[in-house]
Amino acid sequence: MDESGGSGQPRSGTDEATERHEGPQAPGSPAADATRPEQEGPERPTGPTTPAAPTEPESDSETPRPADGTGPGTDLSKEPQARPDATPPYTSAPGESGTADAPRSHAASGSGKGRPPRREKGPGGGLLMGRPFGVPVYVAPSWFLVAALITWVFGGQLDRVLPELGALRYLVSLFFAVAFYASVLVHELAHTVAALRFKLPVRRIQLQFFGGVSEIEKESETPGREFVLAFVGPLLSLVLSGVFYLAMQTVDPGTVPGVLLGGLMISNLIVAVFNLLPGLPLDGGRMLRAVVWKITGKPMSGTIAAAWVGRALAVSVLIGLPLLTQTGAFGEAPEDIGGMDTVTDALLAAILAAIIWTGAGNSLRMARLREHLPELRARALTRRAVPVETSTPLSEALRRANDAGARALVVVDADGQPLSLVREAAIVGVPEHRRPWVAVSGLAQDLTDGMRVSAELAGEDLLDALRANPATEYLVVEESGEIYGVLSAADVERAFVKAMARPS
Repeated sequence: MDESGGSGQPRSGTDEATERHEGPQAPGSPAADATRPEQEGPERPTGPTTPAAPTEPESDSETPRPADGTGPGTDLSKEPQARPDATPPYTSAPGESGTADAPRSHAASGSGKGRPPRREKGPGGGLLMGRPFGVPVYVAPSWFLVAALITWVFGGQLDRVLPELGALRYLVSLFFAVAFYASVLVHELAHTVAALRFKLPVRRIQLQFFGGVSEIEKESETPGREFVLAFVGPLLSLVLSGVFYLAMQTVDPGTVPGVLLGGLMISNLIVAVFNLLPGLPLDGGRMLRAVVWKITGKPMSGTIAAAWVGRALAVSVLIGLPLLTQTGAFGEAPEDIGGMDTVTDALLAAILAAIIWTGAGNSLRMARLREHLPELRARALTRRAVPVETSTPLSEALRRANDAGARALVVVDADGQPLSLVREAAIVGVPEHRRPWVAVSGLAQDLTDGMRVSAELAGEDLLDALRANPATEYLVVEESGEIYGVLSAADVERAFVKAMARPS
């Protein structure tokens, strides 16, 4: 909630806030009785009446990750560890159009074990091609590699079918590669339009090495919508295959248009059939998930079933694709299959199997995370704070915080309205002997609207709010505008890691 401070005054460490929010209870942080930042320092500086100019604070753009338990109630003399710039999102990227790398709403780009996935400041990811329906479409650098590969392979086939083309066959092959990925884009747009119809935000569409990715930022609310959202992609690919088949009937099969239309018909049919296989991260896996979700009433059960089917599918592709090629199931006589063809087929099978296996694993991890997300509550993770005026020396501010059992400092004006937050990293950077001469205002970061969050936020709503406004600390306020405390992004990250580590 965006409040300007409200009429309430900041709560000190000795008032009712003590009963409501006793000490620091954020996950991964020590209790309030941790080591005091100062031993028996002076209550007020005995030097000049005006504190000396503070040492240069760290840049606001830096967001070091404090060691566990740092804060006004603990030892702040230790150097903080680095941490990501922002609280991450939980977006996802679907595996469609051949095979892409992760399921929509179940796996997040850039996710890793024990660390929340990071989000870029803007939806980049390659060359921007346009914004159909307001959704940016990017072509990843890896697409140019696969376009060159398609041009080379299809050009070799054209040399056998239309030898009179000569070197022009590679120009025709390049046109085929572009047309094929235009079909992939139509496949992804089908998912995007369905998502927008269901009020699900779409971050971007990306065309990459093994197909396309539509990054839809929220999960479907019902199994029926999940099924429709997954099915429309393969359905559009089937429709395109039928359109190209009808167009073939109007041209001579032995001409360039005939060969191109035939290739596009077959490639779209392969895309549709492959994506209908019932295993995550493919569309068919999401359809299976929706069915199991509908039967059991539990989305997690659907994810587990579809993910394990996806892993079984990955093993089947790894073993079965080379065997099918060797038996001539794809139209070639076994005696015509050479050693290089065998190596190529095995490499392709390994890549496809790895993508499917990884996507299925990501689906399980993200489903487990979503199951625990409601446990991330701003009210439970917030550190108690004490208000201090701008001219207060750092040593005095830390003494007050320690006496109150608080672990954060809020700089307020004469009327008690919050102005800024004292950054933990800046406190750590001030030597203890300098603290009586450094005013808290020199270590504080001015509050912006985005740095005020409601104490009622939880789960994805909380993460969305932090993701939209990256910072190290946030002022947490009640609905009335009264200060509740300070939320550290490091505490949220630790709670995230603990949620990921817990079994479902």
